[in-house]
Amino acid sequence: MRFLRFVVIVAVVLGGLFVGADRWAVGYAEDRLAERIQSHQGLVGSAEVDIHGFPFLTQALSHQLEQVDLKLKDIDVGADGRRTRLAQLDASFHDVKLNGNYTGGSAKRAEGTALISYADLTKASQTGATLTYGGQPGKLKVTATVEVLGRPITRSVISTVALVDGKGGAAGKTVRVHADSVPGEGIPGIESAIRRRTDFDRGIDDGLPAGLKLTALTSDEAGVHLTLTGTDVSLAGS
Repeated sequence: MRFLRFVVIVAVVLGGLFVGADRWAVGYAEDRLAERIQSHQGLVGSAEVDIHGFPFLTQALSHQLEQVDLKLKDIDVGADGRRTRLAQLDASFHDVKLNGNYTGGSAKRAEGTALISYADLTKASQTGATLTYGGQPGKLKVTATVEVLGRPITRSVISTVALVDGKGGAAGKTVRVHADSVPGEGIPGIESAIRRRTDFDRGIDDGLPAGLKLTALTSDEAGVHLTLTGTDVSLAGS
């Protein structure tokens, strides 16, 4: 009995040491991977990584991770030299194959969401208009000032925000804001002047983790929410 008790105690101690070492290792790996992702993405904000599965050490030795969750804050994306800031991007990478030196990897599949705040969307519009929630999903309120017969006139319109194909058949998706109707619609010069302030397209594929694509969007009081999915998605620029 004493021998069995001794064996149990030793097993518990060794098990505790292994769990402790495993948790230290996963924490260290999460921090290093977050640093590499932040550097590769050129983030002005922060990156957080959460590696799932236990034990981590056996996963690391096999260069295969079950799931890696990524949270990015304040990430600049864009296309054609125009930048749009995402307030937050959350993504889950599944079946991640690590590279030889553990500096990154590739996931068989990934999905996530991202948020563009109305303040950031207003800056991205580059039209001088102000964008806020339009009262229902997929709708924005766009307020702009235009000159009519030499006089400034400020008007608000309800616009639809949608995801459309890139211009000229280009790969990727574009966020489009288009007014449902405008004051003076049909009057030569008036409608086009207003739409130059209210309507715009912004591509935002450049800057996302390679392989992660936009698939849908909607809006609410917090901002414009994007849905992202992908296969063979790069993690940390590998």
